[in-house]
Amino acid sequence: MVVYLFPKGGQFKYEFQKGKPWQYENYYAPFDFAIQKTAEEIAQEKQQIIATSKQFFNYDEAIVSKVRKTVTNKILELFKNSSLPRRTQKELLQKATKIIDNVYEYGFVEPSSEHKIENKIIFLKRGNNVQNIQPNKLFKTSQVLDYINTQIGAQPFTQFETIIVNILYEAIKPNVSFDEALTQKILEENLNEISYTKGLVAEKERIIFKGDIVEGEKLIKLNSLKKEFESQVWSETNYYWIVFGYTLLVALAFLMLLLFLKKYRIEIFENNNKVTFIFFNIILIVLLITLIVKYDAKYVYIAPIVILPLVLKAFFDARLGLFAHVLTVLLLGFIVPNSFEFIFLQIIAGIVTILTISELYKRANLFISVLQITFVYFVAYFAFSIIQEGNAQSLNWEKFIYFILNGAATLFVLPLIYIFEKLFGLISDESLKELSNTNSKLLRELAEKAPGTFQHSLQVANLAEASAVEINANAMLVRTGALYHDIGKMLNPMYFTENQSTNVNPHNELSPKDSAKIIIEHIIKGVELAKKHRLPDRIIDFIRTHHGTTLVYYFYKKEIALNGEDVDVSNFQYPGPIPFSKETAILMMCDAVEAASKSIKEPTAQVFDELVEKIVNKQMEDGQFMNADITFKELQTIKKVLKKKLKNIYHLRIEYPE
Repeated sequence: MVVYLFPKGGQFKYEFQKGKPWQYENYYAPFDFAIQKTAEEIAQEKQQIIATSKQFFNYDEAIVSKVRKTVTNKILELFKNSSLPRRTQKELLQKATKIIDNVYEYGFVEPSSEHKIENKIIFLKRGNNVQNIQPNKLFKTSQVLDYINTQIGAQPFTQFETIIVNILYEAIKPNVSFDEALTQKILEENLNEISYTKGLVAEKERIIFKGDIVEGEKLIKLNSLKKEFESQVWSETNYYWIVFGYTLLVALAFLMLLLFLKKYRIEIFENNNKVTFIFFNIILIVLLITLIVKYDAKYVYIAPIVILPLVLKAFFDARLGLFAHVLTVLLLGFIVPNSFEFIFLQIIAGIVTILTISELYKRANLFISVLQITFVYFVAYFAFSIIQEGNAQSLNWEKFIYFILNGAATLFVLPLIYIFEKLFGLISDESLKELSNTNSKLLRELAEKAPGTFQHSLQVANLAEASAVEINANAMLVRTGALYHDIGKMLNPMYFTENQSTNVNPHNELSPKDSAKIIIEHIIKGVELAKKHRLPDRIIDFIRTHHGTTLVYYFYKKEIALNGEDVDVSNFQYPGPIPFSKETAILMMCDAVEAASKSIKEPTAQVFDELVEKIVNKQMEDGQFMNADITFKELQTIKKVLKKKLKNIYHLRIEYPE
């Protein structure tokens, strides 16, 4: 798909920049080619043609005939019963006729077309004849009444003269209208006749010497030759070679991404849904830039490319986001003009994005980061411009507007993340924030049915979050997982000691094997309940793994005491799997430590230290962290956090007097 979106023309094999020295050998024209006019020259020519374009107007004879007839009839009707001498009547009728002739000699222009005749040569169509006239020869609405008054005679008018003025003013109607269709057609024909070239460079003619500065006529010739290479019509054989070359380069870039996933993100590499999601986003960015370049390449900086690292960071991590961003920008270099400038700006913007946005679910962070990204665009573009132009007078201020629009479009990342969550079944920090709200339906139900378990979950969440922060794990994810890890207990809350408010223990009536079965079932029922309430898979992972494959030790020992050493361990073992990430490993440790700390009758610092060491070391010996990608150093850090937190929770208070 990416190769299909790439331009299939040739590529000029030399890179050059305005104002920089030519770093290659003396360069001679490989074939004859035309020198292309610059965009500024073409724009200036177009402006000149538009300014001097012919304005065509239609002259309507039918209106003139109608006005003549109307005026003559009304004046004759006026004179019918009057005592005015015939000679005077004849003079007044002749004056009226002359006024009509003069007004319509060239015509009376419609008010809506008056602005079209300013400072332009008018081409007037009368039937099949076209004549060019000066704009001031056409009558405007504001001129007609004054002209009639002037031509009728000296003021004050007699009664008859006043009536004739009114008759003329009411009867005379505009008869010249602007012919927009013909005017536009002629303008387009003239614009289409513009030549986009201004000379020819012959084969083997010298274009530039090694070390010459790329500017002026040399720059124009090099740009013309580059365009010639890119627009060449290739034969079928050439086309297939170009496609083959692009395929190798794109495959190489994607292979680097896959190797990165295989080496450093194996859990993503083995998940087809996640790999598809990453490549889908890359193709989406390539498609967006391709469409913009095909429409008008100058708008390429409006595209919010930094959305890619933002989205990947929201669902995965910053390192993967930046790696994918860099590879994508390198691919876009084949599509956009001024590829070096584009690649430099976008990679810098991507790095700033990754460095500045720490917690995407905090909207203030996103706004501040967008401002920083936009500022970096400004600075980088300004630097490139002064390098190329040698001064700051030639800055294209439109580019700064494009960067601002780019920043505004980047804010669309939040709804986009929500859409991706629904499409690909992934979970972001924004969703984790919503799920961790203790007023959510499922957590409220847990608090009502199993209040002891709910309090336990809150304590575990606090311990797990503090531990995750210390080892740079996903604190929001582990906190949310901790809040939901024991939801299976709400179906049989009284079988768990934290929910027993009386001395009655239902396990006293059961065999150790049956009790263990009920305890173990809270994992299976928790998973079922989570799926019923459509919790994300990443949260369900915490429910499945928080006991790993450990034993329900209390009832296991009780069974041994009753029936001897010949006990089937599988009846007392949690189904697993064992933790497979830092976050799930943290939860296992925090859950076990928090639960065990409740049984300590005389809490002291030494007791807590021994408790934490004993529990975590036992989990390590049982191989519970084999798949968790967690280091010994991180385990030691977590132990320190747990010891410190437990001492803070169970600290001694002074005894208040009664």
